[in-house]
Amino acid sequence: MNITSFFNIDDRLLRLDKAALENSQKQFGEIDDIAEFNQLKVLSAFIKNGVSEAVMSGSTGYGYDDRGREILERIMADCMGAEDALMRHSFASGTHTLTVALFGILRPGDRVLCITGRPYDTITGVFGIDSVTDGSLADFGVKYAQVDLLGDGTPDIDGIKAELKREKYKMAYIQRSRGYSTRPSLTISDIEGLVKAVREVSPESVVMVDNCYGEFVERKEPCEVGADLVAGSLIKNPGGGIAPTGGYIAGKKELIEKCAARMTCPGVGREVGATLGHSRELYMGLFAAPHVVGEAVKTAVYTSALFELLGFETSPRPQEKRGDIIQCVTLGSAEGLIAFCQGMQSGAPVDAFVVPEPWEMPGYTDPVIMAAGAFTLGASIELSADGPVREPYAAWMQGGLNFHSAKAGVLLAAQKMLEKGALNIGE
Repeated sequence: MNITSFFNIDDRLLRLDKAALENSQKQFGEIDDIAEFNQLKVLSAFIKNGVSEAVMSGSTGYGYDDRGREILERIMADCMGAEDALMRHSFASGTHTLTVALFGILRPGDRVLCITGRPYDTITGVFGIDSVTDGSLADFGVKYAQVDLLGDGTPDIDGIKAELKREKYKMAYIQRSRGYSTRPSLTISDIEGLVKAVREVSPESVVMVDNCYGEFVERKEPCEVGADLVAGSLIKNPGGGIAPTGGYIAGKKELIEKCAARMTCPGVGREVGATLGHSRELYMGLFAAPHVVGEAVKTAVYTSALFELLGFETSPRPQEKRGDIIQCVTLGSAEGLIAFCQGMQSGAPVDAFVVPEPWEMPGYTDPVIMAAGAFTLGASIELSADGPVREPYAAWMQGGLNFHSAKAGVLLAAQKMLEKGALNIGE
């Protein structure tokens, strides 16, 4: 029994499917090794911190003395290789979580330097890059600057050092993932090199990493190679497809305390915040995360291998080292991008009957099309694909709770492109 027992897939695609799987086996073995390492790391953190049934019961009201919340945050700190962490369902999104961290550290008159070029669309309003929007960092007198990437999409180390020598910056900000760009995502080795460059010239600068999409992809996390602060979303990697919402911030203890004061209010900080029965989902999601991330990375490798065989440009390529779960496929036309997303939606466990169309999504400058048939709305750890309808008409695909169903979604994306005339295959 195979996919043709359930879905109509062209025989030519099935032959390429087999070849893509064969081409991915070496990478799959490496992914399994990393997933096992990270799973054991998480298991060890659960055991070390004494998780029990009682700590997952939750709290109401102010949430004082919520032991389950405190233990969960200690576990997250251990998993991230950090001194301390905040992990709350009350963070509304990754952007919200990053905003709390930025406002927690930066003060009026401070300068922040983004050392990985222009950040992705939803965070530009937080910095106030294009305009001083109401409540942005710029509105509070925080000055923003960036060092553009080199022509190959990698950080400009010499340019970073020169700018840090020219001006004093409170924070050096690193975006690990690519956002809606075709530049490479950063590996832990890349981040280590950036931290070293900052420390060499401006040791007093806080190095913060937007870690979204990168957790558990490698054996180490940014704090383990010198970053002072990391933040991310629980409906991406560390929520394991179980956490229904939330985010985390991890790093040096004194910085976490500052972020906690912004998360709630000064003088109270992390001591309040009812968990409202969500603790169990956050515990379960974090425990499942290393395996689920491994499945998502396998899906990305397979997608890269398949679409490379189909003649498309992919980034990363199948054999390249990965810093996150995102796979970029440059489809070359609006019709190809739309068909890809519509086909992937048709293979989703939720809302498969929906036909996505481009729309004016808040926070983005171009119409965006999104395929996201997920159990949790917007959960990027579940199989999804999206992209702005603009050149080079690339799809950014991520997630996959398990490889077998995710692979079906990828094949259905290719099948829809074939049916719409956006894909040519020889006999």
